[in-house]
Amino acid sequence: MTTALSNQDKKDLLDLARRSILAVIQGQNLPEVELRDYSPVLREHGACFVTLKLAGRLRGCVGSLEAEQALVREVQDKAVCAAFKDSRFSPLQEEEYPDLGIEISCLTPPEPLAYDHPEQLVERLRPGQDGVILSDGPRKATFLPQVWDKLATPEEFLSRLCLKMGARPDLWKRRPLQVETYQVEKFSAEEA
Repeated sequence: MTTALSNQDKKDLLDLARRSILAVIQGQNLPEVELRDYSPVLREHGACFVTLKLAGRLRGCVGSLEAEQALVREVQDKAVCAAFKDSRFSPLQEEEYPDLGIEISCLTPPEPLAYDHPEQLVERLRPGQDGVILSDGPRKATFLPQVWDKLATPEEFLSRLCLKMGARPDLWKRRPLQVETYQVEKFSAEEA
């Protein structure tokens, strides 16, 4: 996604995410996504993460790093996966639905971040702005920019990201890793 979303685009995505989750809870078919019914921006291929919260606590988060289908369809898919297929949580229950908070993060395409030594990597990261993808061979992990709110220093951010990737927390200090950064346009029903 390269174009900013309008307020109507944000409302359309949040509404589709909410209706899609409710349809699954009620045992119905997902709402039909007719691309012609959405703005050109939402018809573009886009990558996103959908984060679900209950009482301010994480209840599910699933996303994609690469744009493989229209953003509106991607949001629908990731909303359903966050609600029912995030392996960290049991499937969302009907009694949880009324209090469910939905946050959508639309990603810019990832860009490689070159660095020569760990100190340079720390200096080049922009806390609060950059989402980071770390790769080490077949292992890969990402944190959205919102994670900087909980892991404020680049050192802690990178160490936790290594753990998420299934590696030692100091791996980023011990050898060069493939690093990519991206930014997000994040919104929720409270903001839209």
